[in-house]
Amino acid sequence: MTRGLWVTLEGGDGSGKTTQAALLEQWLGEGGRRVVRTREPGGTEVGILIREIVLHHRGDIAPRAEALLYAADRAHHVETLVRPALDRGEVVIQDRYLDSSVAYQGAGRILDGGEIRELSLWAAGGALPDVTVLLDVDPDVARERLDAADKPFDRLEAEQGAFHERVRRAFLDLADAEPDRFLVVDATQPVEVIAAAIRERVSARLS
Repeated sequence: MTRGLWVTLEGGDGSGKTTQAALLEQWLGEGGRRVVRTREPGGTEVGILIREIVLHHRGDIAPRAEALLYAADRAHHVETLVRPALDRGEVVIQDRYLDSSVAYQGAGRILDGGEIRELSLWAAGGALPDVTVLLDVDPDVARERLDAADKPFDRLEAEQGAFHERVRRAFLDLADAEPDRFLVVDATQPVEVIAAAIRERVSARLS
């Protein structure tokens, strides 16, 4: 059986990952592809528990502890959901993966990004996506979108502007370092323009 395709979506909070993941899932499904749509943290029952801690715990979490919690979620998620789906030949569409840890826990929390990446790779057995879509948006624009959504911020969304600027810069640096894996898209463009760019890259990999 042919291995499936693994697509991850990255970017700051409010960049439109959920919208684009849904559109990509719909397009692939209409084309007859079997699709598994998931997220980190929270793609499994164990992950849901970890997600509640890292995003909604009231009180501080030490930065290294936070990084380890994300890595624990990642280890279980890849082993129990992602790898089996890819082995079945399915397309996995995933909201966030290790690049988010490098950006948020590395640059955002001012930890060593290289160490965070190595931790995540160890947790996931070295697994890397086939395509990573980075939806790039200025943090001020993203904050306006989040404000307009009128819902409570999670622990990371609530961080100050300097935190989100570091995160954005880290994402762009990651994309510069791996241009073959990353597709960087201006997330202020119309939704359908963004979706078309993503479909073009995914279609090329599928063929």
